[in-house]
Amino acid sequence: MRRREFITMLGGAASAWPLSARAQQGAKLPTIGVLGVATASAWGPWVAAFAERLRDLGWIEGRTVAIEYRWTEGHSERFAEIAAELVRLKVDVIVTAGGAVVAAKQATTVIPIVFAVASDPVGTGLVASLARPGGNVTGLSVQATDLVGKRIEFLRELVPSLRALAIMANVGYAAAVREMGEVRAVARSLGIETTVLEIHTAEDIAPALEALKGQADSLYVCIDALTDSNKTRIATLALSARLPTIAGFREGVEAGSLVYYGPNVPNLFRRAADLVDNILRGRKPGDIPVEQPTQFDFVINLKTARALGLTVPPALLAIADEVIE
Repeated sequence: MRRREFITMLGGAASAWPLSARAQQGAKLPTIGVLGVATASAWGPWVAAFAERLRDLGWIEGRTVAIEYRWTEGHSERFAEIAAELVRLKVDVIVTAGGAVVAAKQATTVIPIVFAVASDPVGTGLVASLARPGGNVTGLSVQATDLVGKRIEFLRELVPSLRALAIMANVGYAAAVREMGEVRAVARSLGIETTVLEIHTAEDIAPALEALKGQADSLYVCIDALTDSNKTRIATLALSARLPTIAGFREGVEAGSLVYYGPNVPNLFRRAADLVDNILRGRKPGDIPVEQPTQFDFVINLKTARALGLTVPPALLAIADEVIE
């Protein structure tokens, strides 16, 4: 089996005089401000992948670039506070993800912002278009709504009895709300009933699942920093409720959810490093097209399937990128 690691978000920026030249002159190192929307441990592998790619490009922390890390611990109410702090520090680029991109964009129209992961940057107004983002923001989109059909298809193959689907979404995150709407539309077209579990904080998760009381055959978790930060809690509670779960990120399957299908996030963060490199060398973020995923992961937790009494079709095992046993 292959072990896939995942990575987070970091960034860099440019001013009139190329930052690489300033570093060579012994001036203050160009500084990347990382606004992490989860915990340091959750983002650790993602940050490592990003930093590795930066090193490949000549940006070595402490030598040719400085990195200021800030973590919200999954509390969205801290997005604006930390974004403002990074602006006060006069970082050269802000690297972030998800709902924190909005806070960063509200905090500055000057400092370049690179999002390593965003579910629907056009639909949520982060950029004007993928080809021409404009302004001071660019990055990588996971196009979550485009993946809904395939994710539900895999879920139906794993859970043939699927007739009622619970959808967990952080309704404080616009992209998660849009994804939730698409899930409901796709499910409706397939004759699947849906129940929405609206959450705002980690404390909402247990009561939301408890309120289901056997009314769902499976659980769909929308992509979001809050659900990612609480992946173990969600997986554990869902398993106790005997709910086969499709996770928002691959790590959710490692934590015990049944399945994940979506972008390879470490690859997104490596690409984010390339965007940061471009900006640090003088390119304007508004001129850099937003990229879409090119590498996808399909991961199944066979141990969870057995615990739920599910038989995974051999055809799915054959095409899975990883099977956790």
